[in-house]
Amino acid sequence: MGFAVMTMTDAAATRVKQIVGNSGADAKGIRVGIKKGGCAGMEYTIDLVSEPNAKDDLIELSGAKVWIEPSAVLYLLGTQMDFEVTQMRSGFIFVNPNQTSACGCGESVELKPADLAALAKQREAEARV
Repeated sequence: MGFAVMTMTDAAATRVKQIVGNSGADAKGIRVGIKKGGCAGMEYTIDLVSEPNAKDDLIELSGAKVWIEPSAVLYLLGTQMDFEVTQMRSGFIFVNPNQTSACGCGESVELKPADLAALAKQREAEARV
């Protein structure tokens, strides 16, 4: 069994399917990435996918497809993508173990690359159980 770079909740999958359904016949899913920017240094990016990139990682849940840019993989390992609606906002949120801080406005984050050795030890421990 392969290791999923990222997971998504049912709420995130439902929202991805809504976005794709409202975006025309060419839309296949969304792509998540990371770019430099914002006051904390990095921002998550979300783009519509009409032509998947063979180098992207793909996660699927209930028919929702999310591709992950190769340059973002080390920053997103172990992340859970969710979707929330509050009185003040609605949008995707990322519960990311690689996040070290966030700006006050919530639009940008500081991320460190995932610790691959720690992940390998965790997988070994889980396999023994």
